[in-house]
Amino acid sequence: MDTAEQAGVGRSGVDPITLEVIRHGVVSVTDQIDANITRTAFSPYIYEYRDFAVGLVGPDGESIAQCRGGMPIFVADSVGMAVRDGIATYGLDNLHPGDVILCNHAAIQGQHLNNTVMYTPVFAGPEEDRLVGFFAINVHWIDVGGSVPRSRDIFEEGLQLRSIKLWSKGEPIEEVYRIIENNTRTPEALMGDIEAQLAGCLLGRDLTRELAERYGTDTYLAAVADILDQSENATRARIRDMPDGTYESEAFLDNDGQGNTPVPIRIRVIVDGDELTVDYSDMADAVPGCINSGFYGGGRTTARVAFKYLLGAEEPANEGTFRPLKLILPEGKLLSAPATAPMGNYGHPFPTIIDAIIRAFEQVAPDRVTGGHYGTFAGFRFLGTDAAGAPFDCHVCGYGGWGASARGDGGGPFRTMAHGDTKLIPMELQEALYPVLIEELALRPDSGGAGEMRGGLGMVNTYLIGAPCHVVVKFDRVDCPPWGVAGGKDAKPGWVTVEKAETGERVTLRKDKGYPLEVGDRVIVTVGGGGGWGPPERRDRAAIAEDIRLGYVTPEAARADYRRTG
Repeated sequence: MDTAEQAGVGRSGVDPITLEVIRHGVVSVTDQIDANITRTAFSPYIYEYRDFAVGLVGPDGESIAQCRGGMPIFVADSVGMAVRDGIATYGLDNLHPGDVILCNHAAIQGQHLNNTVMYTPVFAGPEEDRLVGFFAINVHWIDVGGSVPRSRDIFEEGLQLRSIKLWSKGEPIEEVYRIIENNTRTPEALMGDIEAQLAGCLLGRDLTRELAERYGTDTYLAAVADILDQSENATRARIRDMPDGTYESEAFLDNDGQGNTPVPIRIRVIVDGDELTVDYSDMADAVPGCINSGFYGGGRTTARVAFKYLLGAEEPANEGTFRPLKLILPEGKLLSAPATAPMGNYGHPFPTIIDAIIRAFEQVAPDRVTGGHYGTFAGFRFLGTDAAGAPFDCHVCGYGGWGASARGDGGGPFRTMAHGDTKLIPMELQEALYPVLIEELALRPDSGGAGEMRGGLGMVNTYLIGAPCHVVVKFDRVDCPPWGVAGGKDAKPGWVTVEKAETGERVTLRKDKGYPLEVGDRVIVTVGGGGGWGPPERRDRAAIAEDIRLGYVTPEAARADYRRTG
């Protein structure tokens, strides 16, 4: 039963028309601010790649609405945690109209310090004396100092701000601005992004206030309570459709970025009536490498994202949707690391963990489960100094294939399940801003796993280097390739190859903290595909022929995987 089917007078007595207007109104406000930030931010990492999310939370920090294009690992309520810490720090009596608060602290967010939440209280009513919520935006600040991925603890990763006021009663606090500006390598880009973030918070606040005052604050708050209850009821109904039981899944990361030891990912999922519990008791402990995360930013985030993919795709991302989700996560695990642990690359395990939770249901609900997706950030950065002596940092990610399902072939190339609607920075912009020339941007044939439904394809990107620099590479899931399900075959993993201009030597990289490049070198980024679904021999002959015609599958691979010639 979806939200539309539940529409009607809620427990509060708010009429159904008003309820629907407010339901869509709060999401519309967050979507509008989402669009505004892409028009006003300074960094292409924000206005093109879209590494941010916009949210509205209630007076107690409960998530009410979030933008539909936001990064899923932010949508899982990173903004709510920041607001709750601000309330605990200042007390509601010391949060005033015109206040703007910042938080990126590892003890609260549990993610890398770049992810900085900015929020402002929303007061409504004739005297603007009724707190109806907080408008919040989580933006990846392009640089907060520090050293990643070489960090050994959180203190080496940059500036920490725990519930600090940037504005007080409508006036900027200049000392805080100076601290931020003098603790970044890219002050112009960062301060520009902060202004876009601030403008979004203030406009979002004003639009939310207008919506609440249009219907009255009592009606608005009652409608919000109904919306959360309805989302909860719809999600519980979907859980009841699943058979009770305990389901397990395993995968692993190639290593933690410091050593060569695999990092085990072990998941247990318990379905009991109308509740679902994700048990991380057997998850790997926190590691020396900077891929750790905190309880809320790691364990709860990955569980919520996987839960939404499995059960709540039609429901809005609000607190009600996640009420039936429970978590077992002891302290000191990879996803519940101490606040002092290194977290610079905190999100790198997330795609594999989300994949593994979904895979746990392969035996009991194969129609709901997809093949594994390429499951790695596939990140690469070119760091150096251009001809004018200015430093450059070209931060790009590869796009790969998603797993197939009973409903059809896998999609892609997309970003990972942890990224959502983040977009490729246009080639023209990369070439205009950085000393690189993109020679190739193409689909990668045969990268998707074979099956009755074929996995999605990865990509191949080739960069010609125009200035001496270093490339930082962040690839995983090479030794644990994207798996097939229900009899489907695994996909091919990805990696990076450096072709040296002077010698013709080819060097393969998975994770490297700074491999040196010279003018004329080529960097070939090869991204993995998605796993297949169902036995390959059941694939339709016409679909195989079409794959060959389009170049998705070579004739040789078709003969080997499908025992067909097309």
